[in-house]
Amino acid sequence: MERKVLGKGLGALISPEPRVVDSGVSFVDPQMIKPNRYQPRLNFKEDKLQELAASIKEKGIVQPVAVRKSDDGSYELIAGERRLRAVKILNHTKIPVIIKDVNDQEMLELSIIENIQRDDLNPVEEAQAYENLIQDFDFTQEQVAQSVGKSRATVANMLRLLGLPKEIKDGLFKGQLSFGHAKAIMSLQFVSAQIALCEQIVLKGLSVREAEAIAAASTKSKSKKGHSNKDQHVLKLEEELRQVLGTKVSLFHGKKKGRIQIEYYSLNDLERILEVFRK
Repeated sequence: MERKVLGKGLGALISPEPRVVDSGVSFVDPQMIKPNRYQPRLNFKEDKLQELAASIKEKGIVQPVAVRKSDDGSYELIAGERRLRAVKILNHTKIPVIIKDVNDQEMLELSIIENIQRDDLNPVEEAQAYENLIQDFDFTQEQVAQSVGKSRATVANMLRLLGLPKEIKDGLFKGQLSFGHAKAIMSLQFVSAQIALCEQIVLKGLSVREAEAIAAASTKSKSKKGHSNKDQHVLKLEEELRQVLGTKVSLFHGKKKGRIQIEYYSLNDLERILEVFRK
C-alpha cells in the first residue's frame, strides 16, 4: 500500500489542507487538550520549559499548537507539547490551536517529523518512534525512511540502537552519548566490549573519532588473532558483504567448502537484511 510522504513536516501540518476541520485559529482551554499518545519525545528538561514559559509570558505564543478533536468533546495534541506544557505552567486559560483531521498513523508521523526537524529527540526516542511505525502500522524500513526523509540505512542503524544494552541506551537517553558514539560501540562484537567502550566515552569525554579509533583497534586486534591466515581476496569479499548488508559478516573459506556468518541484532534488523537479499 502506497503511503503519503510527510517530509514537509510542520509546515505541511500548519498550512491549509482539504482535511482541516477549522482553517482558522481557535482558542481552547489547555486543560481540555490531552497529551499526544504517540509523542516520541519522553525527556522534557524543566529548565527549558521554564525559559519557554517566561518567553510566552512576555511575548505570547507565536505559533499555535495543532490538535485533533476527540469523541468526548476534548482535544488530543498533535504537535506543540512544549508550548502546551509551558502554558499550563503559566495557568493560562486559553491557548491558540489549529484543529486538524488526522488519523493515528499521521499523528505519529507528524510527531516524529516535528521533533526531528527541531532536533528534539535523542537517538533512543527516535529509534523507538521508528519501531512504533513498524509495529503499530506495518511500515517497512523503506516506508519509514520515506516518511521521515532519511535513508533506509540510517533508519536501519537507528533501529539497531534498541538492541544495545540498557547501560548504553541510558547514556544515549541522557545525552552522554551521540548517535556517532553508538555506531562505534555497535561495531564491537561482544556486549562486554561495548559496555567498556561506553564507560570510557562517558568517563573520558571521548569524541566520536576517538571512540571509532578505539573500536577499530579492538576489532583489528581480534581479527588478527582469529583470522590471521585469511586470503586478501577473501577479506575483500568479506568487507564488500559488510557494506552491502550493513552488518558484521565473517567468511570462512576452505578448500572444498566455506561458510558465511551474518550477524543481526534484532528481529527487525534480520528483516532488514532479508529485504536486501529479496531485492
